[in-house]
Amino acid sequence: MRQAITTRFYGPTNHRGARVKATASAGSVTVPYDYDGGRDASHQAAAEAFADKFNWVGSWVGGGLPDGSCCWVQADDGGHDSFELTD
Repeated sequence: MRQAITTRFYGPTNHRGARVKATASAGSVTVPYDYDGGRDASHQAAAEAFADKFNWVGSWVGGGLPDGSCCWVQADDGGHDSFELTD
């Protein structure tokens, strides 16, 4: 069974800058928030970093959730050698 990747924004603290954490049953990865790229780019970067860490390749589709987080699911894994976002 495939796993969905969820991404969540964490605001800055006194010791850490803003960041986005990508999580699935396999584990997690955290990346700095991209202020230039904004919300969508930051969540996509976190999902991509997660997929790279666990060598999950294929086309992915993402969407927002009511709580402000995002969810990414694999559309297919055929013929791709990296994380690829599809519309």
